[in-house]
Amino acid sequence: MCQYSADPETAPGVPTDWHLMHLAQFAAGGAALILTEATAVNAQGRISPRDVGIYTDQQVAAWQRITTLVHSTGAVNTKIGVQLAHAGRKASTYWPFAHAENSVAVDDGGWEAVGPTGEPFGAYAAPRAMDQADIDAVIADFGAAAARAVEAGFDTVEIHAAHGYLLHEFLSPLVNTRSDQWGGSEENRFRLTLAVIDAVRAAIPEDMPVLLRISATDWAEGGLDAASSIRLAQVAKQHGVDLIDVSTAGAITGVTIPVGPGYQTTFAEQIRNGANIPTAAVGLITDSVQAEHILATGQADAINIARAALRDPHWWQRAAHDLGVELAWAPQYERATPRGRY
Repeated sequence: MCQYSADPETAPGVPTDWHLMHLAQFAAGGAALILTEATAVNAQGRISPRDVGIYTDQQVAAWQRITTLVHSTGAVNTKIGVQLAHAGRKASTYWPFAHAENSVAVDDGGWEAVGPTGEPFGAYAAPRAMDQADIDAVIADFGAAAARAVEAGFDTVEIHAAHGYLLHEFLSPLVNTRSDQWGGSEENRFRLTLAVIDAVRAAIPEDMPVLLRISATDWAEGGLDAASSIRLAQVAKQHGVDLIDVSTAGAITGVTIPVGPGYQTTFAEQIRNGANIPTAAVGLITDSVQAEHILATGQADAINIARAALRDPHWWQRAAHDLGVELAWAPQYERATPRGRY
């Protein structure tokens, strides 16, 4: 969940005390694994001027402070991973509480976005179509960011290829209309994501897990669907991905999404079974019984909690208690537990 809390003037892309507090509270709340917000692999890949990155030494040092605190907070041996991202044609936009819309002009601190073509997303500014040098640089930037993630003390990395950001833009036939080796056929549209996976895998220890977040469907005719996402997961597994984090949508505007509790879990189940790879389910999963049902019925191997965790940073402690299990608590909080004695 992007916090849009980096200072674009004094420390662009650097996580702040807000990020330290925001992420560490989930460790105190019993989370097994925390994933950061979309973290840009280069300055051009930030969603907004207030987004964080992992492309400078100053950013790495700030992340080290956060990973150290997470690893020492709570009592459940919480792990933390970084979500490596490039916003593509959705870059250089205003943050939600800026009381403004669409793209940030260069004169106002924005920059030129890039994408597979020069076609804009909705009313955003038109991006510049990437050439071969741009593509090579982005692949290298993902690899360099993964190496920095190791230096920063992260336990895992997640490659963000969902929600209409750069990798999803190349994956979707509704956005990627290129006629070179990076577009057209499904094999070509998968090429950039697989090259990024290879670069990331080569930059981290062999036993460090790699997660891949995808939008399993564009919810539009002619776009990505469950069948194509299964094929992507199959080949991603061959390239070293350990788990598929299954979300949907974001590539185009004007689609109708049947939003409801657990509305995306079917895709997690289809990919899990079709590609024989672990999956994580996400999307309006809010309570313990719902989450446990998804796991118990084999729809997914993990549950990702986002907005529900913003509402309740101790979601995991409460969920475990509701299911008859008591997680270990940080000793400072033990007096609040059913077994508390003082």
